[in-house]
Amino acid sequence: MTQEPSYDVVQVPERSRYEARVEDGTVIGTADYVRRDGVVEFPHTVVPPQHEGRGVASALARRALDDARAEGLGVVPTCWFFDGWIERHPDYQDLVARL
Repeated sequence: MTQEPSYDVVQVPERSRYEARVEDGTVIGTADYVRRDGVVEFPHTVVPPQHEGRGVASALARRALDDARAEGLGVVPTCWFFDGWIERHPDYQDLVARL
């Protein structure tokens, strides 16, 4: 049985995104963001097909939303994945900014 490589999620402010990276630094998923006026918008999340089904997008969403909470930012989930993820995780629904 082959073990799937583990990954870490890091924020990359100079690229305005979160990246999921395996040990050698290869990026296996991204979540873009735009910060403005006390909110952070998540417009786009990408996980290539060969990395789907490993929880990569969920890990990106959780890390990004935890960071938004820690910074006191409201969240605008324009990305369909972030929107659905928040809907399925009620403990994050309070972050959604009512614009």
